[in-house]
Amino acid sequence: MKKLILAAVLPLALLAGCASMSGGQPPAMMKNGMLVNSKGITVYTFDRDAANSGKSACNGDCAVKWPPLLATASDGPRGDYTIVMRDDGRRQWAYRGKPLYTWPEDQEPGDKYGDNYLKVWHVVN
Repeated sequence: MKKLILAAVLPLALLAGCASMSGGQPPAMMKNGMLVNSKGITVYTFDRDAANSGKSACNGDCAVKWPPLLATASDGPRGDYTIVMRDDGRRQWAYRGKPLYTWPEDQEPGDKYGDNYLKVWHVVN
């Protein structure tokens, strides 16, 4: 009987372990035609970031105005999401090679006040 229970539980435990290793949920998702973070707040890309460069061009004061969508130490790439290293040593999520940011004036899900800001910040559609 113990062998039967072990045989049934072991595959489930392995699946749970694999799910936790992949980091679980993606850092952002498409909602109403735009990419949003886990709180439903719009995320943006910056034209000065070179896709697939592995780094962010928005540092210092720029990162205060446009907070990066940060990844934890245990997060890893998944699908279209990768991680770039910031100048300050933190890890940031990128979508299709472009680092992701939020705009502090977006307070509610669906807000997109940062879209086309200075013609270099864009909602991810």
